[in-house]
Amino acid sequence: MHDIADDHDHDGAAPEEEEDHPLWKLDTITLTSVGIDVGTATSQILFSRLVLRRLGRELSSRFVVTDRKTLYLSPIRFTPYTPNRERIDDEALGRLVDAAYDEAGLTPNDVNTGAIILTGEAIRRDNARAIADLFADQRGDFVCATAGHNFEALLAAHGSGAVAYSAAQQCRVLNIDIGGGTTKLALAERGRVLGTAAFHVGGRLLATDGDGTITVLEPGGKALASHVGLNWNVGDRASVADVERLANHLADVVLTLARGGDAGPEMERLWLSPPLNVNGECDAVVFSGGVSEYVYGNENQPYGDLGAPLGKALRRRIDDGALPGALVSARECIRATVMGAAQHTVQVSGNTIYRSDDGLLPRKNLQVLRPPVDLEAGIDPAVMGQTIQSHFRAFDLVEGEAEVALVFVWQGPPAAFRLAAFCRGLLAGLPRTVARKRPIYLVFDHDMAGLVGTILKQDFGLRGDVLALDGVTLRDFDFIDLGRVLEPSGTVPVTIKSLVFQF
Repeated sequence: MHDIADDHDHDGAAPEEEEDHPLWKLDTITLTSVGIDVGTATSQILFSRLVLRRLGRELSSRFVVTDRKTLYLSPIRFTPYTPNRERIDDEALGRLVDAAYDEAGLTPNDVNTGAIILTGEAIRRDNARAIADLFADQRGDFVCATAGHNFEALLAAHGSGAVAYSAAQQCRVLNIDIGGGTTKLALAERGRVLGTAAFHVGGRLLATDGDGTITVLEPGGKALASHVGLNWNVGDRASVADVERLANHLADVVLTLARGGDAGPEMERLWLSPPLNVNGECDAVVFSGGVSEYVYGNENQPYGDLGAPLGKALRRRIDDGALPGALVSARECIRATVMGAAQHTVQVSGNTIYRSDDGLLPRKNLQVLRPPVDLEAGIDPAVMGQTIQSHFRAFDLVEGEAEVALVFVWQGPPAAFRLAAFCRGLLAGLPRTVARKRPIYLVFDHDMAGLVGTILKQDFGLRGDVLALDGVTLRDFDFIDLGRVLEPSGTVPVTIKSLVFQF
């Protein structure tokens, strides 16, 4: 299984023989998926055919992706903006996406599922979310996500292969994703992301035309240029030597902040999040994002921005030993955050479902959060609350505003004192949700839903609504649709859409 850390193989009958077998048809789903990535500098579209198979050996109804074939991969296009660059040009972007459908020979009706991700500076344009929703409504059934700095860092670390490499080698890996407007850091160890951060350095903060006239100068690019004495404005001429001087400065900034070294006040002001504490050397470093194509030498053609000179300046410093670990090739570079979505439906046992109001169902596109809460030993409500809050921040979600499904893997006996401690920890992690009486959506792998829902409402007097389900296996990067209760079984159909990274 390519999208989770389990052993897998492709042994057995030939694909054409398998597809004719009745058991294969029962336990296999084939989907067409689209992934649309709208970033600060570039946008790209990916169509894939996904084969999902049931986890029969684990006695589970969950399907996982076992094979993925790229049907169409669009050229990298510059993200279109209106002349004042305050808004994404939604009509021009729509034409890019429609052209990709035509070139792929597909229509929205041919696509079963998909994901549109807005990243970097693109999410700060005032029509960004509206564009994501528009594409989902008009061009298929999409997962829509606006990825802030931390979420984008997570996506890049998984998409580049850094997380998988840390799991396979049982080591510590730093992923450095340099996009058009920002640089994202993610530190992974043994398959788990320990922390993320972002700062304001990117390859498209400045762009020039063929004769060196500045055509794009983002506020961040103007400020960074002033650090090296270049007081540029749009319309000024930028010499090759001056652009390289700025690129060399940015390369020093990237490596200094990525290492967690002693940075001066000017560098410290570039952080867009709390700094990432690398805590010493790493075993490996992976680069992703558009600038990484130049770091690895995959691309040599310049595009009139900082991408080529910055990537080459980084590579010179890397060759001189400037990294905190060995340079490792990325599985994906500029396409690290381009993905589709896989989906399947499972039946959830109705024996222990809890819902305080029938109006909680149906629900569409609930983002899944699976906080790494340890429920095996003693449950510390304060620690659990802090872990839940931290997980919201890791995905750039505001607790009390974002409607999510919180997933927990229960371990240990369901003793009354442990259940009470769990509920205290849950409420400690959701203070604004509780205060605003917003609904709480919970999913458990074991038969805990009825107990937890009853305790929250009756023993703790929770005034907001609760929907608790069990018997479903979910992970971070999943989105779920919840249907209406099916009678007489009392089950709820759950459609799971998992973001699928390149493999």
